[in-house]
Amino acid sequence: MVNHRLSLRAFLWRRACAKRDWAIVAVCVALLLFALTFVFDDGAISTDLTSADDLVPLTLLRNAKSTGAFCLDGSLPAYHFQKGFGSGADNWLLHIEGGGWCNTIEKCSYRKTTALGSSDHMERFVKFAGILSRDPSQNPDFFNWNKVKIRYCDGASLAGHPESELKNGTRLFFRGQLIWEAVMNELLSLGLSKAKQALLSGCSAGGLATLIHCDDFRDFLPNSATVKCLADAGFFLDELDVLGNHTIQSFYHDVVSLQVLLQSSLIMIVYDISFAFVLNFF
Repeated sequence: MVNHRLSLRAFLWRRACAKRDWAIVAVCVALLLFALTFVFDDGAISTDLTSADDLVPLTLLRNAKSTGAFCLDGSLPAYHFQKGFGSGADNWLLHIEGGGWCNTIEKCSYRKTTALGSSDHMERFVKFAGILSRDPSQNPDFFNWNKVKIRYCDGASLAGHPESELKNGTRLFFRGQLIWEAVMNELLSLGLSKAKQALLSGCSAGGLATLIHCDDFRDFLPNSATVKCLADAGFFLDELDVLGNHTIQSFYHDVVSLQVLLQSSLIMIVYDISFAFVLNFF
Protein backbone atom coordinates (compact mmCIF):
# COMPACT_ATOMS: atom_id res chain seq x y z
CA MET A 1 0.00 0.00 0.00
CA VAL A 2 2.82 2.35 0.90
CA ASN A 3 4.66 1.54 -2.29
CA HIS A 4 1.51 2.22 -4.30
CA ARG A 5 1.19 5.68 -2.72
CA LEU A 6 4.84 6.45 -3.38
CA SER A 7 4.48 5.39 -6.99
CA LEU A 8 1.37 7.57 -7.36
CA ARG A 9 3.18 10.56 -5.88
CA ALA A 10 6.16 9.99 -8.16
CA PHE A 11 3.83 9.78 -11.14
CA LEU A 12 2.03 12.99 -10.19
CA TRP A 13 5.37 14.76 -9.58
CA ARG A 14 6.70 13.69 -12.99
CA ARG A 15 3.45 14.81 -14.59
CA ALA A 16 3.66 18.22 -12.91
CA CYS A 17 7.28 18.58 -14.02
CA ALA A 18 6.31 17.65 -17.55
CA LYS A 19 3.57 20.29 -17.58
CA ARG A 20 6.02 22.87 -16.20
CA ASP A 21 8.58 21.93 -18.84
CA TRP A 22 6.02 22.24 -21.58
CA ALA A 23 4.95 25.61 -20.20
CA ILE A 24 8.56 26.79 -20.23
CA VAL A 25 8.98 25.53 -23.79
CA ALA A 26 5.77 27.28 -24.85
CA VAL A 27 6.93 30.57 -23.32
CA CYS A 28 10.32 30.28 -25.02
CA VAL A 29 8.70 29.57 -28.38
CA ALA A 30 6.38 32.55 -27.94
CA LEU A 31 9.29 34.83 -27.07
CA LEU A 32 11.23 33.54 -30.06
CA LEU A 33 8.33 34.18 -32.42
CA PHE A 34 7.86 37.65 -30.93
CA ALA A 35 11.53 38.45 -31.53
CA LEU A 36 11.37 37.14 -35.09
CA THR A 37 8.52 39.52 -35.89
CA PHE A 38 10.99 42.39 -35.39
CA VAL A 39 13.70 40.70 -37.44
CA PHE A 40 11.46 39.92 -40.40
CA ASP A 41 8.93 42.73 -40.10
CA ASP A 42 8.53 44.62 -43.40
CA GLY A 43 9.12 47.93 -41.68
CA ALA A 44 12.32 46.66 -40.08
CA ILE A 45 13.82 45.40 -43.33
CA SER A 46 15.79 48.40 -44.50
CA THR A 47 17.09 49.00 -47.98
CA ASP A 48 19.64 51.44 -49.29
CA LEU A 49 16.81 53.69 -50.46
CA THR A 50 15.08 54.04 -47.10
CA SER A 51 17.85 53.98 -44.53
CA ALA A 52 21.49 54.80 -45.17
CA ASP A 53 20.81 56.84 -48.29
CA ASP A 54 18.35 59.00 -46.37
CA LEU A 55 21.16 60.25 -44.12
CA VAL A 56 22.32 63.21 -46.14
CA PRO A 57 25.59 65.01 -45.30
CA LEU A 58 25.90 68.72 -44.65
CA THR A 59 27.55 70.75 -47.41
CA LEU A 60 29.14 74.07 -46.52
CA LEU A 61 29.02 76.85 -49.10
CA ARG A 62 32.76 77.35 -49.46
CA ASN A 63 32.38 80.06 -52.12
CA ALA A 64 29.97 82.06 -49.96
CA LYS A 65 32.84 83.80 -48.22
CA SER A 66 33.76 85.73 -51.36
CA THR A 67 30.26 87.22 -51.55
CA GLY A 68 29.88 87.90 -47.84
CA ALA A 69 27.13 85.33 -47.38
CA PHE A 70 27.38 84.28 -43.73
CA CYS A 71 25.22 82.90 -40.96
CA LEU A 72 24.54 85.20 -38.01
CA ASP A 73 27.84 84.29 -36.34
CA GLY A 74 29.96 84.63 -39.49
CA SER A 75 30.14 80.90 -40.25
CA LEU A 76 29.47 79.55 -43.73
CA PRO A 77 25.88 78.79 -44.72
CA ALA A 78 25.02 75.21 -45.61
CA TYR A 79 22.63 72.80 -47.26
CA HIS A 80 22.00 69.07 -47.69
CA PHE A 81 21.82 67.64 -51.22
CA GLN A 82 20.58 64.27 -52.42
CA LYS A 83 21.00 63.56 -56.12
CA GLY A 84 17.99 62.47 -58.15
CA PHE A 85 17.79 59.39 -60.30
CA GLY A 86 15.71 57.71 -62.98
CA SER A 87 12.73 59.73 -64.17
CA GLY A 88 13.47 62.37 -61.52
CA ALA A 89 17.05 63.08 -62.57
CA ASP A 90 16.11 66.43 -64.15
CA ASN A 91 13.62 67.52 -61.48
CA TRP A 92 14.46 69.51 -58.36
CA LEU A 93 12.85 70.06 -54.97
CA LEU A 94 14.29 72.74 -52.68
CA HIS A 95 13.04 72.90 -49.10
CA ILE A 96 13.87 75.87 -46.86
CA GLU A 97 14.16 75.05 -43.17
CA GLY A 98 11.95 76.91 -40.69
CA GLY A 99 12.81 78.27 -37.27
CA GLY A 100 11.10 81.58 -36.51
CA TRP A 101 12.83 84.95 -36.57
CA CYS A 102 14.93 87.11 -34.28
CA ASN A 103 13.83 90.72 -33.88
CA THR A 104 16.34 91.99 -31.29
CA ILE A 105 20.10 92.04 -30.87
CA GLU A 106 19.79 89.79 -27.82
CA LYS A 107 17.69 87.15 -29.57
CA CYS A 108 19.88 87.13 -32.67
CA SER A 109 23.00 86.90 -30.50
CA TYR A 110 21.57 83.86 -28.74
CA ARG A 111 20.97 82.21 -32.10
CA LYS A 112 24.70 82.32 -32.77
CA THR A 113 25.02 79.53 -30.21
CA THR A 114 22.53 77.30 -32.05
CA ALA A 115 22.03 75.72 -35.48
CA LEU A 116 19.65 78.57 -36.32
CA GLY A 117 22.53 81.02 -36.32
CA SER A 118 25.67 79.03 -36.97
CA SER A 119 26.65 76.13 -39.22
CA ASP A 120 29.13 75.15 -36.49
CA HIS A 121 26.15 73.79 -34.53
CA MET A 122 24.35 72.09 -37.41
CA GLU A 123 24.01 68.31 -37.58
CA ARG A 124 26.53 66.83 -40.01
CA PHE A 125 23.92 64.36 -41.27
CA VAL A 126 20.13 64.63 -41.40
CA LYS A 127 17.51 62.08 -42.37
CA PHE A 128 15.41 63.08 -45.36
CA ALA A 129 11.77 62.30 -44.59
CA GLY A 130 8.33 63.43 -45.67
CA ILE A 131 8.46 65.42 -48.91
CA LEU A 132 12.23 64.78 -48.98
CA SER A 133 11.97 61.02 -48.46
CA ARG A 134 13.47 58.60 -50.96
CA ASP A 135 10.87 55.98 -50.16
CA PRO A 136 8.36 55.76 -53.06
CA SER A 137 5.67 54.37 -50.76
CA GLN A 138 5.94 57.46 -48.54
CA ASN A 139 6.79 60.07 -51.17
CA PRO A 140 5.54 58.82 -54.56
CA ASP A 141 5.70 62.20 -56.30
CA PHE A 142 9.22 63.34 -55.41
CA PHE A 143 11.14 60.29 -54.14
CA ASN A 144 13.60 60.26 -57.06
CA TRP A 145 13.99 64.02 -57.58
CA ASN A 146 17.11 65.99 -56.77
CA LYS A 147 16.33 67.20 -53.25
CA VAL A 148 17.90 70.01 -51.27
CA LYS A 149 17.35 71.09 -47.69
CA ILE A 150 18.51 74.69 -47.28
CA ARG A 151 19.61 75.33 -43.70
CA TYR A 152 18.23 78.45 -42.04
CA CYS A 153 20.75 80.52 -40.12
CA ASP A 154 20.03 84.23 -40.73
CA GLY A 155 16.94 84.77 -38.59
CA ALA A 156 14.91 86.64 -41.24
CA SER A 157 13.67 84.16 -43.85
CA LEU A 158 16.76 84.59 -46.07
CA ALA A 159 15.90 88.23 -46.75
CA GLY A 160 18.28 90.49 -44.79
CA HIS A 161 21.08 92.52 -46.34
CA PRO A 162 22.47 95.40 -44.26
CA GLU A 163 25.68 97.18 -45.18
CA SER A 164 27.41 96.46 -41.87
CA GLU A 165 27.59 93.45 -39.56
CA LEU A 166 27.84 95.65 -36.47
CA LYS A 167 24.70 96.51 -34.53
CA ASN A 168 25.15 98.49 -31.32
CA GLY A 169 28.69 97.16 -31.12
CA THR A 170 27.53 93.55 -31.53
CA ARG A 171 28.93 91.55 -34.44
CA LEU A 172 26.06 89.94 -36.30
CA PHE A 173 25.85 89.05 -39.97
CA PHE A 174 22.40 89.68 -41.41
CA ARG A 175 23.06 88.24 -44.85
CA GLY A 176 19.98 86.17 -45.65
CA GLN A 177 19.56 87.51 -49.18
CA LEU A 178 23.20 86.78 -49.95
CA ILE A 179 22.82 83.26 -48.54
CA TRP A 180 19.86 82.67 -50.83
CA GLU A 181 21.83 83.86 -53.86
CA ALA A 182 24.90 81.81 -52.91
CA VAL A 183 22.83 78.63 -52.50
CA MET A 184 21.09 79.17 -55.82
CA ASN A 185 24.33 79.82 -57.69
CA GLU A 186 25.89 76.63 -56.34
CA LEU A 187 22.82 74.52 -57.11
CA LEU A 188 22.68 75.93 -60.64
CA SER A 189 26.22 74.62 -61.15
CA LEU A 190 25.10 71.19 -59.87
CA GLY A 191 22.39 70.84 -62.50
CA LEU A 192 19.51 73.06 -61.36
CA SER A 193 20.12 75.21 -64.44
CA LYS A 194 18.85 72.29 -66.56
CA ALA A 195 15.79 71.53 -64.46
CA LYS A 196 12.62 70.44 -66.26
CA GLN A 197 10.48 70.68 -63.15
CA ALA A 198 11.28 72.53 -59.92
CA LEU A 199 9.48 73.05 -56.62
CA LEU A 200 10.50 75.56 -53.95
CA SER A 201 9.00 74.74 -50.56
CA GLY A 202 9.44 75.69 -46.94
CA CYS A 203 7.75 75.47 -43.56
CA SER A 204 6.96 78.34 -41.14
CA ALA A 205 9.80 80.87 -41.52
CA GLY A 206 10.87 78.75 -44.48
CA GLY A 207 7.36 79.09 -45.87
CA LEU A 208 7.63 82.87 -45.66
CA ALA A 209 11.03 82.65 -47.36
CA THR A 210 9.34 80.66 -50.13
CA LEU A 211 6.84 83.47 -50.65
CA ILE A 212 9.56 86.11 -50.65
CA HIS A 213 11.81 84.28 -53.12
CA CYS A 214 9.29 82.52 -55.36
CA ASP A 215 9.52 84.99 -58.28
CA ASP A 216 13.29 85.10 -57.98
CA PHE A 217 13.38 81.30 -58.04
CA ARG A 218 11.38 81.33 -61.25
CA ASP A 219 13.85 83.78 -62.82
CA PHE A 220 16.84 81.57 -62.00
CA LEU A 221 15.43 78.64 -63.99
CA PRO A 222 15.00 77.93 -67.71
CA ASN A 223 11.87 79.39 -69.32
CA SER A 224 10.91 75.89 -70.39
CA ALA A 225 10.90 74.57 -66.82
CA THR A 226 7.70 74.02 -64.87
CA VAL A 227 8.20 75.92 -61.60
CA LYS A 228 5.97 75.91 -58.52
CA CYS A 229 6.23 77.23 -54.95
CA LEU A 230 4.69 75.70 -51.83
CA ALA A 231 4.56 77.73 -48.61
CA ASP A 232 3.74 75.30 -45.81
CA ALA A 233 2.36 77.21 -42.79
CA GLY A 234 3.98 80.35 -44.19
CA PHE A 235 1.12 82.83 -43.73
CA PHE A 236 1.23 85.02 -40.65
CA LEU A 237 -1.87 87.16 -40.47
CA ASP A 238 -1.86 90.69 -39.15
CA GLU A 239 -4.56 90.04 -36.57
CA LEU A 240 -5.09 91.10 -32.97
CA ASP A 241 -3.67 88.78 -30.33
CA VAL A 242 -5.59 87.66 -27.22
CA LEU A 243 -4.75 90.95 -25.50
CA GLY A 244 -5.99 93.03 -28.41
CA ASN A 245 -2.52 94.07 -29.63
CA HIS A 246 -0.99 93.93 -33.11
CA THR A 247 1.92 91.82 -31.87
CA ILE A 248 2.74 90.25 -35.22
CA GLN A 249 2.83 93.66 -36.90
CA SER A 250 5.28 95.17 -34.42
CA PHE A 251 7.35 91.99 -34.41
CA TYR A 252 7.84 92.00 -38.18
CA HIS A 253 8.56 95.73 -38.12
CA ASP A 254 11.40 95.05 -35.68
CA VAL A 255 12.77 92.21 -37.84
CA VAL A 256 12.80 94.43 -40.93
CA SER A 257 14.33 97.40 -39.11
CA LEU A 258 17.04 95.22 -37.58
CA GLN A 259 17.96 93.24 -40.67
CA VAL A 260 17.31 95.90 -43.36
CA LEU A 261 15.42 93.69 -45.76
CA LEU A 262 16.32 94.35 -49.38
CA GLN A 263 12.88 94.92 -50.84
CA SER A 264 11.78 98.23 -49.36
CA SER A 265 8.39 97.81 -51.04
CA LEU A 266 7.93 94.29 -49.73
CA ILE A 267 4.17 93.92 -49.57
CA MET A 268 2.50 90.55 -49.60
CA ILE A 269 -1.11 90.46 -50.66
CA VAL A 270 -3.12 87.30 -50.39
CA TYR A 271 -6.75 87.30 -51.52
CA ASP A 272 -9.24 84.69 -50.49
CA ILE A 273 -13.02 84.35 -50.75
CA SER A 274 -13.38 85.24 -47.08
CA PHE A 275 -10.63 87.79 -46.56
CA ALA A 276 -8.08 90.11 -48.10
CA PHE A 277 -4.81 90.12 -46.20
CA VAL A 278 -2.20 92.79 -46.67
CA LEU A 279 1.07 92.54 -44.74
CA ASN A 280 3.12 95.67 -45.26
CA PHE A 281 6.44 95.49 -43.48
CA PHE A 282 6.78 99.27 -43.53
